[in-house]
Amino acid sequence: MTSLFREAFGDRVAIQHSGLSDGERHDQWQRIRRGDVDVVIGTRSAVFAPLERVGLIVVDEEHDGSYKQDESPRYHGRDVAIVRGQRADALVVLGSATPSRRATRMRCRGRYERIVLERRVLDRPLAVVTVVDMREEYADSGPDVVISRALSEALTLRIERKEQALVLLNRRGFATAIFCRQCAGTFDCPNCSVSLVVHGEGASRRARCHYCNYTMRVPSTCPKCAGPYLEQAGYGTERVEAEVKRICPGARVARLDRDAIRRKGSLTSILLKFRAGEIDVLVGTQMIAKGHDFPRVTLVGVVSADVGLGMADFRASERTFQLLTQVVGRAGRGEEAGQAIVQTIYPDHYSIQLARQQDYRAFFDKEIEFRRTMRYPPLVSMINTVIRLEDVCRRDGRCGRSGSSGCGRGAEKAGLRVLGPAPAPIGRLRGEYRTQVLLKGSNRKAMRER
Repeated sequence: MTSLFREAFGDRVAIQHSGLSDGERHDQWQRIRRGDVDVVIGTRSAVFAPLERVGLIVVDEEHDGSYKQDESPRYHGRDVAIVRGQRADALVVLGSATPSRRATRMRCRGRYERIVLERRVLDRPLAVVTVVDMREEYADSGPDVVISRALSEALTLRIERKEQALVLLNRRGFATAIFCRQCAGTFDCPNCSVSLVVHGEGASRRARCHYCNYTMRVPSTCPKCAGPYLEQAGYGTERVEAEVKRICPGARVARLDRDAIRRKGSLTSILLKFRAGEIDVLVGTQMIAKGHDFPRVTLVGVVSADVGLGMADFRASERTFQLLTQVVGRAGRGEEAGQAIVQTIYPDHYSIQLARQQDYRAFFDKEIEFRRTMRYPPLVSMINTVIRLEDVCRRDGRCGRSGSSGCGRGAEKAGLRVLGPAPAPIGRLRGEYRTQVLLKGSNRKAMRER
């Protein structure tokens, strides 16, 4: 994005994001304050850039959850952009191929003006999407199948044609769990209530927690029963990368996820190599799904498209639809037609079927009916209060009383509903036990006062 704007505006472009060093961020900030900059590009914090005369604010991919900051100070970059635009009398553009429920609802109320791009650039057709039922693949080839026959054949064909491909799996690591076949013991994080994820192969294998970053070497025997029957279950981007290399031994394969870009500049390096045609297949998480324009990409493969559908989140279907629609849109952006192959064990789920059709309107109608029936946002508001304690006994004893008596007192009279207290989806995180209380209602002011 920065390179595109610098081609048009030269040096009068500034960058703001957390990847900059303190000195770099200071220099960019001072350039903006002096008026040496016309355009600021950045992540959510860029909305606070000290531009004196703001005329246009663009929130690209406005549906993305990364615009919401979960730690103090808490804010939503999209909402701050709207408020700043109002105060500066500036135009605010919310861009997305899969708008958030909030933005669509505001448009239906007449608060936002809707502008639709009916066709692709140069009238290029949308990618042809094929959904592969992985239950049939498991029945024919066993439970260890990672890449289906259809995707395998399509990858081989693209390599022969000297074309490029993207393969998405929104899960990092080589294996998602380790267990012992003798005692059924599992390798869990001592600080969080999650399984350790295996990274690397062979002697370099490490088991890591993706929340607190606890790591340990993967032993050859079970630490509980000393049995030599350790097994790995599940798979992530590292395993998919290895499978692609096995299927296409002559292909140049690279991986793009948080583990692959720990060094500064590695993200830019990988993307530049892929754009230059030095990489044939790029495997990655959602980092490869949005905002990229690679004309040589004619194939997009999605491994485990339903990986997010089982999450305890009412937005699971929406996020799945958004991710699939976004990544499918990476294929066929050049002269050659695009193809997408989506692997799933829930081929009939409406989020996957409507993403295959790339029919946002139909998905919105289906999803809003579900939200209306279950009383979920944006039809009602929700406040989630998380109580964190180091002692599980204190958590079980005190949090229940404080949640039910404090938050619930008079809630029904105010038209509010209190759910909980109950254990959070991740009951223990970084050594702290977590309990949550949910408050649902239509009056935000009354909810905040409670």
